[in-house]
Amino acid sequence: MAQNEDKKDGAAAEKPGKDKPPKEKPAKDAASKGGKPGKEGAAKGAKPAKGEAPKGKQPRQPKEKVTPRMATLYLKEVVPALAQDPAFKNPMRVPRLRKIVLNMGMGEATQNVKVIDAAVVEMTAIAGQKPVITRARKSISTFKLRAGHPIGVMVTLRRERMWEFLDRLLALAIPRMRDFKGFSPKQFDGKGNYTLGLREQIIFPEIDYDKIDKVKGMNVTFCTSARSDKEGRALLARLGFPFRPEGGK
Repeated sequence: MAQNEDKKDGAAAEKPGKDKPPKEKPAKDAASKGGKPGKEGAAKGAKPAKGEAPKGKQPRQPKEKVTPRMATLYLKEVVPALAQDPAFKNPMRVPRLRKIVLNMGMGEATQNVKVIDAAVVEMTAIAGQKPVITRARKSISTFKLRAGHPIGVMVTLRRERMWEFLDRLLALAIPRMRDFKGFSPKQFDGKGNYTLGLREQIIFPEIDYDKIDKVKGMNVTFCTSARSDKEGRALLARLGFPFRPEGGK
């Protein structure tokens, strides 16, 4: 009996797995189950804080604002020169250019409305700004005109676009006018505003002569803060307007 008990004890001791340490199961990744990622995974896919540029992308540099050349000329040369005039005791009294209005009348629009579309394209190229369509205020049976019918296009330029257009007009467009002898000083309205009539839109380099259907004219009005025509002319002359002499034709 004692021998049988010793054998049982020996057999029990030989059974594997009782004295061996239990195997550790690998931790399952929460992402493999479709759950939320752990802290490490969240750190990898974390969004950059406000004000920080994403990795691999350079932060956008703010564009430098370039002052138009004519605006610089006005501030640095025209204003100091006009301020020496005794009429302008206060520097705030020096006249300034407020806006430029371009107006292109299309009388043939009563017969063919499509000419308005061509005028819009050309005026946009000249002014750098989309114009508005002007319409008849009342009906005129003599001209077969109905109230509300489109009769032209108009655009108003201010600030940077105003100075840029003035620069292109004086430096590029006016020298291309045929038989040009200077601006007439009689086109002021009595309040310092000046209206210039242009017979051809092709003097502007933005217009392709081969793509236009007809040569069109336009009026360009320069609205100033001057109180008289004399002040308005002094301002425009300083800006580079080539006026004819008073007695010239």
